[in-house]
Amino acid sequence: MKMKRLALLFLSLVTAGLATAQNAPQERDVLVTGGWLFASTGNQRVRNPGILIRAGKFLRVGGDLSIAAADAEHVQLADTETVIPGLFDLHAHYAMDLFNAGRKDETAAYPSLFLANGVTSTWPAGEMKPDSMRALRIRIDRGLEPGPRLLNSGPYFGTARPGWDRNMTPDSIYAEVDHWAELGVKGFKAKGINPVQLRALIERAHQYGLTVTGHLDSGFGTSVNPRDAILMGIDRIEHFMGGDAFTPDRSAYASYEHMTFDTPAFRKIAALYKTHHVYFDATLSAYGYYGKKDPAVYTYYTDEERFLTPYMRSVIAARPPRPVNQQFENIYWTKRKEVKAFYDAGGGDLITLGTDHPSWGEFFTPFSANRELLSLSLSGIPNAAVLRIATINSARAIGLGDRLGSIEAGKWADLVVVRGNPLADIRKVRLPRLVIKAGKVYDPAALMKSVEGKIGPASAADTAAWAPTPRPPRRAVR
Repeated sequence: MKMKRLALLFLSLVTAGLATAQNAPQERDVLVTGGWLFASTGNQRVRNPGILIRAGKFLRVGGDLSIAAADAEHVQLADTETVIPGLFDLHAHYAMDLFNAGRKDETAAYPSLFLANGVTSTWPAGEMKPDSMRALRIRIDRGLEPGPRLLNSGPYFGTARPGWDRNMTPDSIYAEVDHWAELGVKGFKAKGINPVQLRALIERAHQYGLTVTGHLDSGFGTSVNPRDAILMGIDRIEHFMGGDAFTPDRSAYASYEHMTFDTPAFRKIAALYKTHHVYFDATLSAYGYYGKKDPAVYTYYTDEERFLTPYMRSVIAARPPRPVNQQFENIYWTKRKEVKAFYDAGGGDLITLGTDHPSWGEFFTPFSANRELLSLSLSGIPNAAVLRIATINSARAIGLGDRLGSIEAGKWADLVVVRGNPLADIRKVRLPRLVIKAGKVYDPAALMKSVEGKIGPASAADTAAWAPTPRPPRRAVR
């Protein structure tokens, strides 16, 4: 009976999700002609054969486009412009820490800024306040504010969650998964979890057709090595590939700093990812942020400070620079080698775009997808593969590859028009000319203009509103 109930619930969630996931699609036909097309289905861009969008989906890509409605919105591209699928940040945090007091959800400006940067889909990878992110998703779905397709997650499963019960039983985990599945989440994240708990999380999530990702460790203490999580059936791994390159007598961070990858241990773990079709989220630029900030990646290609309130700008300007975390600096450069080694080992279709980007008032998270694209490109991965990582790979990794991630008839109509050829220079994806999500056309410049001066308190008296709200320890469901 329980399995029947779960199956019925899953079917109802799918139906409801498909009804809302397109986020109030534009009813008017949209015709995109001219320029070039990179559809994320190959390695080359081609002359754009014409794209017809109807009811939020790609109706036709090429062929007879004369069936477009007489009042169709016509987007004419210049010969120098390229259409690519909307970007998918599979590790997007709508949060920042402006006062070194902990993360706080930033929902005033971030949704518009993600969209303005060509990020049409996001998955917040574990949230401190999943209820608030669900509320944001509902507002966007109802067309009450612009923003990317927000496929929200449940809470962290593990010690990353405030008040986590280290002795939480599998039955408690089953109950929590049931609850959040009923609320329409698209997956779960484990961080600081023991093996018994992780196995229960994966088992129950899969009964709903939902995915599980993990920020795992080396197997040190009660932690879980990614290798063992893969054998349990996990869907994605974040940050470190793991395996026998890590030893169980020290943490992943300590193991990783000076790791090399032309080794049997690395080849073994890379093969395990491929055999079990597990995706890897490298999060390069997040580690670079804590280091010396690679100048090739960490440049301002627009004035990001304009989104802060005048008061907050003055606070940020008066602060000393954040100290360099040397361990994370070392890890950043090692990770660039790791992701290239995995690509060279045949893992290119299993790498996803995830930013996990922190912010203390500089280099805002919605701009970080483009910094991640550049980091991947500088690692030596061809730009066509980098774009697939940021689009179709991420969509497939969360189970939406049949609906998102490429420009093909029948899929949800998310695309970005960029100036130039991103296959020659990945930086051309920055500051797109326009963005289309679910068939609705957005002007990135107008989106950015609408949220200038929105981030942070307006005055010193308003700072309390930007302190994270303490959460009482959670009582586990038993």
